[in-house]
Amino acid sequence: MSPDLALALRLAEAADAISVPSFRTGLAIETKPDLTPVTEADRAVEAELRRILARERPDDAILGEEQGAAGSGARRWILDPIDGTRNYARGIPTWATLIALEENAGIRLGVVSAPALSRRWWAERGGGAFANGEPISVSAISAIEEAVLSFAIENDVPDIARRAWHVRGFGDFWAHMLVAEGAVDGAIDAVGVSEWDLAAIQVIVEEAGGRFSDRTGASRIDEGSAVTSNGHLHHELITAVADR
Repeated sequence: MSPDLALALRLAEAADAISVPSFRTGLAIETKPDLTPVTEADRAVEAELRRILARERPDDAILGEEQGAAGSGARRWILDPIDGTRNYARGIPTWATLIALEENAGIRLGVVSAPALSRRWWAERGGGAFANGEPISVSAISAIEEAVLSFAIENDVPDIARRAWHVRGFGDFWAHMLVAEGAVDGAIDAVGVSEWDLAAIQVIVEEAGGRFSDRTGASRIDEGSAVTSNGHLHHELITAVADR
């Protein structure tokens, strides 16, 4: 484990120490100017992660959902303090802190910590992907008719869903982590997702042997869409949403 991955896991611990005690305590939810929700916990988690990074990696840039961009250079930490804020605010346990390190324009490592689910996923380029310390890998399903697929509820679900063996909308980070674990074979996220929603997910899915792309098939996190799969089904998924 590299020092950067060890730091990312310590950042996840620090985030959990703030988010868990506030979960299901009736936190007020506000609406930001971009119409996305935020709670005091979102802001507190990001502030603590930035404080730690300022001490441990003072030369690195940071991009966070709540405080935006700071610094410049070849290395950038990308933070989503609470992915799934609506779930968090309503007491639904599917939320997580997402932490990634981008270096020379590529995502080098990622951590997804979902303490209310008792799950933490991580990966580093060339080192494989893990959930709670155990190696994970995508499925080997190669036919849509045998596949479990996940579509964000905001999507107009494509016709391919009717051919799948099972379809569910798991939402947010969770659908993609289920792809990485091999429980789900492909997932299409809502349009409008941001870099902090996708950076950690990209490296974890790819290190688990899967494929991550935007809706055009490009492996990028800044286009506002995301499709993940076990690789075998990716072309069909991309084709199904290409014109939507």
